[in-house]
Amino acid sequence: MSISETAPVSSGALWTGRVLSGIIILFMIFDGAIKLPPLDVVTQTMVPLGWPADANVARLLGVIGLIATALYALPRTSVLGAILLTAYMGGAIAANARIGNPLFSHTLFGVYLGVILWGGLYLRDPKVRALIPFSR
Repeated sequence: MSISETAPVSSGALWTGRVLSGIIILFMIFDGAIKLPPLDVVTQTMVPLGWPADANVARLLGVIGLIATALYALPRTSVLGAILLTAYMGGAIAANARIGNPLFSHTLFGVYLGVILWGGLYLRDPKVRALIPFSR
């Protein structure tokens, strides 16, 4: 099956994909929103990760996350948004691994989000399913 020949998606799969994507979108909006003011808890938790306790750095990270999330939320740019969010989460994984945070609760949290993110996109976008066929 080529990318232009996409199989129809069931209603259940479509809604499951939308819900999974919605969870990621809501989480990332929250994540970006708390970095914009930025809250004191944000700047203080950045220090152990190796970031300066600088409001401008927190704001920049928040804006980057929100832009990537907006791209993910829009159907025309959802794949680009997924790629950018995957990179963003990769940075979080690297920062947590570098300082030796617990593996399953902290370091791999970005992996969990990435699986939900791509799973939601896979279920709601037939072109992604055609690009990554798990079965024939």
